[in-house]
Amino acid sequence: MVDVLVVGAGPVGLTMAAELARHGVRCRIVDRLEKPSPFCRAIGVTPRTLEVWDGMGIAREMIDAGLWIDGLRSIIHGQPPNDVHQDLSDLPYSQLGLPQYETERLLARHLGRYGVAVERGTGLHSLQQDDSGISAKLERIDGGTEDATFRYVIGCDGAHSTVRHALGIAFEGEAMPMTFMLGDVHVAWDLPRGMALRALRLVEDAAPDMFIAIPLPEPGRYRVSMIASSELTQSSGSDHGIQSETRGPALEDIQAVADSLVPGRPQLSDLRWSSMFRISMRLAAQYRRGRVFLAGDAAHIHPPTGGQGMNTGIQDAYNLAWKLALVLGGTASEKLLDSYEAERRPVGADVVARTRAASENFGRETKPDRLADTQVRISYNASAWVQDDVGHVDEGPAAGDRAPDVTGLRRRGVGFPIRLFDILRGIEHVLLVRLGREEAPDLAAFAGKLFSRSGMPLRIVGIVQEESVDEQAGIALYRDAENSVAHSYGSAATAFLIRPDGYIGWRGKPFPDAGLVAYLDRLSG
Repeated sequence: MVDVLVVGAGPVGLTMAAELARHGVRCRIVDRLEKPSPFCRAIGVTPRTLEVWDGMGIAREMIDAGLWIDGLRSIIHGQPPNDVHQDLSDLPYSQLGLPQYETERLLARHLGRYGVAVERGTGLHSLQQDDSGISAKLERIDGGTEDATFRYVIGCDGAHSTVRHALGIAFEGEAMPMTFMLGDVHVAWDLPRGMALRALRLVEDAAPDMFIAIPLPEPGRYRVSMIASSELTQSSGSDHGIQSETRGPALEDIQAVADSLVPGRPQLSDLRWSSMFRISMRLAAQYRRGRVFLAGDAAHIHPPTGGQGMNTGIQDAYNLAWKLALVLGGTASEKLLDSYEAERRPVGADVVARTRAASENFGRETKPDRLADTQVRISYNASAWVQDDVGHVDEGPAAGDRAPDVTGLRRRGVGFPIRLFDILRGIEHVLLVRLGREEAPDLAAFAGKLFSRSGMPLRIVGIVQEESVDEQAGIALYRDAENSVAHSYGSAATAFLIRPDGYIGWRGKPFPDAGLVAYLDRLSG
C-alpha cells in the first residue's frame, strides 16, 4: 500500500508530493492532463511562498527563472499616473513574478530528484474509505483502470475537484457578476521592467473598467487582464458555475480595451494565449473528511487580486505534509491532522473575504498596507496546536506566528555569517534557545532528556553572545554578537520550538520548561 495519493499536478499538488517525499513519505501523484498547461494563469509569488521554497531548497531556482515585481503604475482616468515602488527590503524576499508554467516545470524537476514522477493522463474516478485506508479507482486517458489502496488521499485537483465531489463536501459561495479576459501579449511602451500597470475608469456602484498588466520574465511580455464586454460574454457562452473558462478574445479585442484606458495607446502584438473566465468566491465546508484532505483551489477560490490563490494553496501543502509524515512515521498522534483544517481554513476564509473586498473597491483604496499581500503575517495563534507559556506581550513573535529570519550568526569553524533560515531548513522541529554562558551545559543535559523522551525529529540550537562558550554535545551553538535574535524575537521568551513549516509551535522561558515537555508529549500522542 502506498502511503499517499496526490490528485492534481498543478503548483499545489507538486508542492504536496515534493514535501511528502522530502519528509520520507511514499506517494503517487496523478493528473488527467497528458501534458502540463503551457499557459500563464498564476504569476505572482509572495515573499512568504519564497520562504517556503527556501525551506524546500529551491528558492534560487525560482528566482533565477522569474523577475522581481518592483512596483505598480496606477492610471485612474482623469488623474495623472502614479508610480508606487515596493520596498520590502526588511523581509528576506520581495515579490516575484514567475509564470505558472515555469513554477510547475521547476517543481516537477524538484519532485523528480526524489524519484517521483507525475503519472499523466491518469485521474481519480472514485474512492471509498474505512478505518484502515482508502480504495481508489484510477482511470487512464486510454480507457484503462487501476484499483489501488492508499492510507491517505489529498485532493489538489482544482475548483471542479473530483475528490471534493466524491466526499460530498459543499463548496459554498457565489460567482462574481462579470467575465474576465486574460492574455499573454507583447506590449510596446516605456513602462520600466518589473513594474506592473493598472489603468482604471471608475464606474459608480459597479466594478471599474480596467486594464491590468503584470510583467513576465521575457522582456516586453505581459499577462494582461480586463473585464469582457457584454458582446464578447454572450458570444463565449460563459456561465455562472463554480469556475469556468472558455475560448479567449482576439488580439484586437484586447487592443481595444488598452486603447480605451491606457494613455498613448500602446501597441499590443504576438498574442500567444488568451481566455475568458468567470471567477467564484467559494470555500469548502471542510478541508478534511476522514483520511481525505483538500488543498488549493479544491478548497478555496477567489478573485486574483493580490496574487493570493496559488500561494495560499502552496502554503496549504507546506502545512499538511510534515504533519502527515509524522503521523505516518508513528511519531505523532493522528489527532495532529485535525490541526490542518483548524489552521488553514481560517486562512482560506480570510483570503476569500479580503480579495472580494479588494475587487469591489478596486481603484478606491486608501493608503495600501505594504505587507497586506506578502502573507508573512499569517498566524496560527488561535490554533489549539500551538502553546504559549509566556502570555500576551507586545514584542516578538508569539506561538503560532511565523518565525522571522535573522542574519549575521557565526559558528565555530565556519568562516562566513549564517542566516537563521539556513539553520532551520530541514524536516525537524528546531528548539531555538538564547543562552547565557553558564546555561550551555544545562541545555545539553536538557537536550539529552528530550531526545530520549520524544521520538520526533528534533534539533537543538543554542544562541550565545560570548565567543568563548564551549561547544556542547547534542546542541549546535551559534554566536550572535549583535544580539539580533533578541531584536527579532523579543525579550519575553528565551526558547522557541519552531515547526518544520517555519511557524512557532511553542515558546517559553526558561528552556527546561515542563510546558515544552507537555507540548511535545501532546504532539507525539
